Amino acid sequence: MDYERYSRQTMLPQIGEEGQRRLAEAKVLVVGVGGLGSAAAIYLAGAGIGTIGLCDPDTVSISNLQRQVLYDTAQTGLPKTDCAAARLSALNPDIRVVKIADPLTADNAAELVSGYDLVLDCTDNFDTRFVVDDACAAAGVPWVHGAIGEFGGQIALFNGLSGTCYSDLYPDREALCSQPKAVRGVVGPVPGVVGAMQAMQAIKYIAGFGDILDGRLFTIDLLDLNIRHIEI
Repeated sequence: MDYERYSRQTMLPQIGEEGQRRLAEAKVLVVGVGGLGSAAAIYLAGAGIGTIGLCDPDTVSISNLQRQVLYDTAQTGLPKTDCAAARLSALNPDIRVVKIADPLTADNAAELVSGYDLVLDCTDNFDTRFVVDDACAAAGVPWVHGAIGEFGGQIALFNGLSGTCYSDLYPDREALCSQPKAVRGVVGPVPGVVGAMQAMQAIKYIAGFGDILDGRLFTIDLLDLNIRHIEI
């Protein structure tokens, strides 16, 4: 263990050397390396998560850079998984980064989720979220949901000890997945805040401390600074 690298978190009694060991042994899959995934992945890497999987088929575009902090202008047109993996490895060479430059679908989800201890869904559509929910439920893997829009977002942990699923929060799957795709505006720091909170949920879950959003939905409005906890 690199004691100096992790000293500011191992000095916390909630983590300590045992918690750091758990983080180092953990495998976390990040589905979507956009605004949410950029923030979540960078903090997971910094915290010393041993293996981080990055699943995203997209390339970097100029319109991403307002909020997707893993990338820079010179990387426009390059695969996000390549750029993100290079950045995370440069930040923390102790970790292993797995690149998956394919979309997560119903056909490959079971294989992609297999072997991971936790999944972070950082996508922007209902179809993928329900696929993540199905795959994680089948594999017995918990997952952290994050979603954003305009000035706010939401976070929850599904398939944890409570057994709560995404379909408990959104039961009308067919109607939601049939909605036409729409591009929504968002202020850059919003996915940063929500993605960082997803990473924090992951760290707490893996290291075994603190309050976990298992069976509860946390919503935050950064325009009016309102927050809510909703039992699912």
